[in-house]
Amino acid sequence: MTGAARTEERSGDAPPEGRKGKRDVHIVYWLFAAFYTAMSIGVVLLGRATPPPRPDVTDLQAAAWFGQHRTGIQVGFVALLVIAGGAAISNGLIGYFMKRMSSGRVLAYAFIGGMGVGAVPGFHLLLFCWLTAVFRPDRDPRLLHLLYDTGMLSYNGSLGCFTAAYLVLAIAILYDRNRVFPKWFAYVSVWQIVTEVVATQMWVFHSGAFAWNGMITFYIAVVIFALWIICLLPLMRNAANGETARTPALYAAEKGR
Repeated sequence: MTGAARTEERSGDAPPEGRKGKRDVHIVYWLFAAFYTAMSIGVVLLGRATPPPRPDVTDLQAAAWFGQHRTGIQVGFVALLVIAGGAAISNGLIGYFMKRMSSGRVLAYAFIGGMGVGAVPGFHLLLFCWLTAVFRPDRDPRLLHLLYDTGMLSYNGSLGCFTAAYLVLAIAILYDRNRVFPKWFAYVSVWQIVTEVVATQMWVFHSGAFAWNGMITFYIAVVIFALWIICLLPLMRNAANGETARTPALYAAEKGR
């Protein structure tokens, strides 16, 4: 074996015989799965943002809710602040596979940018608002109610960035000739756009199916998002396993275009 061949094998670009895919891609894939698992635990079991609390509450009820769940919010959301960068890893992995598509790398960068910008109002602002609320529980209940509303409306009602990201993902899949992801996944992504558009109504309604905890604006969206993730994980794993020692590095593929 030549020195160049040994260097290539150590770099991870050429997997050993019997192992599918590239080591670094598989590592990031499992980080993707671990991040979404940890995020679910922090948001659902500890932070209690999902299922969401009621929007039709008084100032005193909102303050009492923070008092009841103070410890869970502090533990869960502080942990999420530590690992929040996992969102960038997850979005970067999807962008990696999008750059493998024949539809071009511009759409991949648009997806990464849209999801990255959307993470601020769609995730981080909830953490900041609710951690601020429980940091000083003796604040005026009206201020606590404001933080309660701002966190939930931002978490469930931040629309445009995610709409753009799912749109460019769907377009990239439909125009791709390399069959990185199957065409049907583009239509699953389009349903993500539909739920984002429908969610605009939570800015108007305080109760019912169109409120932030409503059947139409929230629970249907959660089911579709869960379906999207359930489909995405095996699709990315199959795409990663499909890479071989002959699969060109991204920089080589881009140089050849």
